[in-house]
Formats: sequence, structure tokens, C-alpha cells
Amino acid sequence: MTTNTATDSIDAINTLANFSAQRDDDIIIVAINQSARKMNVIGDGFTDAFAAMTDSFIKDESAKGLILTSAKDSFVVGADIDQLSNIETAQQAFDLVEDLKSSLRKLETSGKPVVAAMTGTALGGGLELALACHYRIAIDSPKTKLGLPEVKLGLLPGGGGTQRLPRLVGIQKALELMTQGVELRAKAALDIGLIDATATDFDDMLAQAKDWIKANPKAQQPWDKKCFKIPGGNSMHPKVVQMFSIAPAMANQKSHGNYPAITHIMSSVFEGCIVDIDTGLELESRFFAACVLSPESRNMINTLWTQLNSIKKGQSRPDGIERYKTKKVGILGAGMMGAGIAYVSAKAGLDVVLLDTELAGAEKGKAYSTKLLDKAISRKRSTEDKKQALLNRIHPTVSYDDLA
Repeated sequence: MTTNTATDSIDAINTLANFSAQRDDDIIIVAINQSARKMNVIGDGFTDAFAAMTDSFIKDESAKGLILTSAKDSFVVGADIDQLSNIETAQQAFDLVEDLKSSLRKLETSGKPVVAAMTGTALGGGLELALACHYRIAIDSPKTKLGLPEVKLGLLPGGGGTQRLPRLVGIQKALELMTQGVELRAKAALDIGLIDATATDFDDMLAQAKDWIKANPKAQQPWDKKCFKIPGGNSMHPKVVQMFSIAPAMANQKSHGNYPAITHIMSSVFEGCIVDIDTGLELESRFFAACVLSPESRNMINTLWTQLNSIKKGQSRPDGIERYKTKKVGILGAGMMGAGIAYVSAKAGLDVVLLDTELAGAEKGKAYSTKLLDKAISRKRSTEDKKQALLNRIHPTVSYDDLA
């Protein structure tokens, strides 16, 4: 399918589903574009197509480098969670991630520079694709989110995240990001070394990527260089050992032993960071399989993914009832609960009628919102204008007529 000629490599990639390619000054620019989806995900057919794209690029002797980007506003938002529901054995789960990681490993050891040019959000497997690139650039936009949130569904990053991330930012920071499922803005990701640069827009990002490739013709991952050391030390470093000695107890205090994904993440990082990267990646796949087959993960995926998406699509909506957008809410009682409901309702943009037996009580309920907003302003999380706009939506009263 692929040959050593420049034209054939581009043609070969353009025949693949979900990928399009062009050549600019002997740099291959590949855009991920899943036409059937609003956002790119790693699902059926993606791994095979990615492997073919990787082979085409590597065999193209005239290609000086690769820019991996997206044709959408986001980069890749993660794996297709629905695909995991079909997994029945540990071997299936193991093979699923090993196949993709094989291509990623081949790409990062190709001897050619590879840049991830992230057009927006890159989560889970999407960020893991970027971590396997030698250089990472993200557009500095409020919409850009970068992270490995798999733990929120009882899973662990199975595309190399538990191995590449600690080797990039250090074990402690990597564990914080993965066990808490933290999603970072571009600037915060740049500050910790998760990405290498930010861009103002797509053209700026593409220009930076090309310049970096030209300046680094023989790029190599830090962990593939001789004498590489994990920032802050590996799992046997005294400071890291001290952290690992208390981390399981802290995790158990919060999860009460009901959240095996956290333990598997810590185990994968601990064991993987005392061996070479290839052995660590295989260890990660084994822990990933354990997560996928756990009843906790299956139940979380069913509740927080499958059923929730069904609800969002209106599956529970009664037939014959037209859609109606709620604009106003009436609350009976301005005590602790009523005051809290008034605040979150007004924050969501709803007009609120806060009714109590005495006007003083209703006013006190509104004052609860004032207190919260003043606190937010002091922490620079809100402004006086936003505060006043929210308070204007809350109407304290003793009259039932206001509920009409």
C-alpha cells in the first residue's frame, strides 16, 4: 500500500478513513477528521488506519517530519467508550491498547520529528497520541482542555499515559493529574511541561510546528536518550518512595477501597517507572485490562456514560410533550436549602421567586447569595457586575401571587 515515493505516501494516507494528508516543504501534515462524528475519538477502525498512516510516513524517505493535527475545533477527545462494552476477556482489553501503542512507539522511534498540533481539547487517548509526539503545541483558547480523565469512568490511561506523563512532568504531578482526572488549560499545561508551546491560532501553530521540525531533524524522546532520568526521581528515589508510602492510604481514605482504578494507576506508575519504557507500556496494558473488566468500571460506564447519554438524547422524555425551556423557578422556603437552590438557579440564568413566611426570612435567603458572591469576588473569580446581575434575578417575597 505504501512506497518510498513522496506522492504515493500522501495518496496512501488520503485513502484511509478519518485521515487526510498534504505535503509542505517535505513535511507531512496529517489531519484527523472523523466525518461521521462531531469530535474525533479513537474507536473502531482508528487503530488500523493510524498504523497504516504511520507506516506510510516512515517509509517515505523524502518526508522530513510529521505534523499530526485535526480538521476539527478539537483534537481528539478520547477513546470510544462504547467500544469497551464489547470487551469480554483480559486478552481483548490488552490487545486493544497494545495495538495502538505499537504504532505510537514506532512513530516516536522513527528518527524523524513528529509534532502534535492540537487545535483544541485533547483528552484521554487524544492526549496520549500527543504525548507520543516529540513536540506538543496547543492553541491557547478557553475551549482547550488537556488531561487524562479516564479515572472518572473507573479506567486508567491505557495508551501510554501512565508511562509517558511521569517521564515528562515527574511522578508526583503525573499521579495528581491521573488519579484526580484533572483537565488543564493550555497555559497551565505549558507551565508544568505537559506541552512545549502555545499558539494564537491554527496558522501560528502550523508555522511553529514547521520551524521546530526544521530545527530538530533527528528528534528523539527524552526517555529514549542515554542517561535519561525521570524528573524528580524514579519510583525508588527517597522522596518518591515517601510519597508512595502514604498515597495508597490517602486514596483509600477517600475511596474506601471501592475505586480500584486509583490503585491500578498508582501501581502502573510505580512499577513502570523502575523499568524501561517498553516494559512499562506493557505493564500498563495489563493494569488497563484489570480496570476494564472490573465491575466498578462497568457500572460507572453504564451509569455515567451509556445511561447519561441516553437521557441527554431525550430517551426518558414522554411522548407528545413539546420541549419547554424553563425560565423561572419558585422556591417555597428561604432556609438553608431554599437559599442554596436560589443561588444555583440564578447562577444558571433563571429568574427566582424566593418565598418565605416573613420578608426578613426571604431577604436572609437572598443574602446567602450575596455572601457567596462577595467571597468569589475576593478570590477574583467574579466581578461586581456579575454579582449584581445574579442578585437581580432573585426576588424575595411573602406573596403567593408572585408565584403566578
